[in-house]
Amino acid sequence: MAIPGSAESAVFFVGLLAAGRRELAEAAEALDHELGTPNRGSVVWPFDCTDYYRAELGPTPVRAFLSFPGKFRPDFLAARKLMTNRLEEKLSSRIGGSLPRPVNLDPGYLTSAKLVLASAKNFSHRIYLADGIYAEITLQYRKGGFKTLPWTFPDFASGRYDAFFMELRKTL
Repeated sequence: MAIPGSAESAVFFVGLLAAGRRELAEAAEALDHELGTPNRGSVVWPFDCTDYYRAELGPTPVRAFLSFPGKFRPDFLAARKLMTNRLEEKLSSRIGGSLPRPVNLDPGYLTSAKLVLASAKNFSHRIYLADGIYAEITLQYRKGGFKTLPWTFPDFASGRYDAFFMELRKTL
């Protein structure tokens, strides 16, 4: 019989996808208020690998990541996704204007072996966590780098975020 071990060490982060830099700054401020001061932030990239969010975020969305200090317990991921969903609703009513969803917040965590994102959408490759929230392994870490999976989102598959996630991985 296998004996359950303790939770693996993980770094908690939030992916911010926003209509523009102003909305990105508003979302970062809201996360700071809710979770405390981030210990790392990424550069801001254009979100140009897909137009999936065009109707919600407008024609020129941007992407960034914030990580937060402390050891993160992976079993808290569902609660964090519910919290970020509530923040999205607040931000939408406050800064949305003509956009239905000016900010999309994607909480996740990074371990030495994988990057996991939370989602409220079920698909065949996602595992149910709790309260309508699922988890997805988006990237695997193998042989010195991040490897994609068949369902990895195009922006994550592009490799543009790998350097930021490698820096986070070093903190484990």
